[in-house]
Amino acid sequence: MADFGAREEEKDELSNHQGAERRLMIQPTSLEDPKLNKLKEVLVEWINTTLKVEHIVVRSLEEDLYDGLVLHHLLRRLAGVQLHVEEIALSTDVQLRKLDAILTALNESLGLNEETAKWNVKLIHSRDLLATLHVLVAIARRFQPDLVLPVNVSVEVIQCEVTKKGIKAGKQTEFITFQSDSCEELERESNKECPIDELFKLEAHKIETVKKAILHFVNKNMSSLGLSVTEIDKQFADGVILLLLIGQLEGFFIPLCEFFLCPVGSSEMLHNVTLALDLLIDRGLPVQAIDPQDIVSQDVPATVKVLYYLFKRHKYK
Repeated sequence: MADFGAREEEKDELSNHQGAERRLMIQPTSLEDPKLNKLKEVLVEWINTTLKVEHIVVRSLEEDLYDGLVLHHLLRRLAGVQLHVEEIALSTDVQLRKLDAILTALNESLGLNEETAKWNVKLIHSRDLLATLHVLVAIARRFQPDLVLPVNVSVEVIQCEVTKKGIKAGKQTEFITFQSDSCEELERESNKECPIDELFKLEAHKIETVKKAILHFVNKNMSSLGLSVTEIDKQFADGVILLLLIGQLEGFFIPLCEFFLCPVGSSEMLHNVTLALDLLIDRGLPVQAIDPQDIVSQDVPATVKVLYYLFKRHKYK
């Protein structure tokens, strides 16, 4: 009897462990972190740009991804994964089945299993922000590695574990994006020489070839506005075409009251170019080192560098 009782006690202990429910909840104060909000903005913009042709618009990561529709379209468009699931899942049961199929396919594409993934069907369906961020960052890193995500984004979380014996709780830091070892490493990354800097060390004919490719990209995206660019240095100097191009590529309208449509003098041109670079910085493009005055002064390498980063992000549009 003693031996049977010991086995029963071990069985109960194992049952307690297996039945334990662990949940990570973001500390409310972390939700106000500018880095976290920046990451959310970048991910929303990325999703909307990627799924624009499918007329899908996401406004809230918490509210718009729980039913699987957006994740399904991202997986199909970025990874080419075709799943036989309902397009619109209205009931909870259907949504859960759809999410299970999507996350299973995603985990296989990422080489993860359910135990190592930082998300699951229950978390995504319950609108868990942390799990939703983890899955989106993983998709972006795997299928669109050129997407610039804010680094060192972390949140303070409360880890709760509910067992038959009670609730265990503790605090920890959860990193969502790349964790840099030091500020110096980040500085080195931001100061890496742009390929355009190397380009202008080459022969003139090679420079012209790249300029023509960038011009083709610009004109392709400006044709709907009835605009055409033939001279990179001169036509971007006042910032007007640059702002219109950014609006076309990033999918938003810049109110005319925000810039000078017909700038007079270098100060108004500088205002336009500065606004354009600020918009690009806000969207994660590494143009901090570019001096707006260089573009106003018709500096070709500076102008081409800005256009190169836009080309790199939107070349498949």
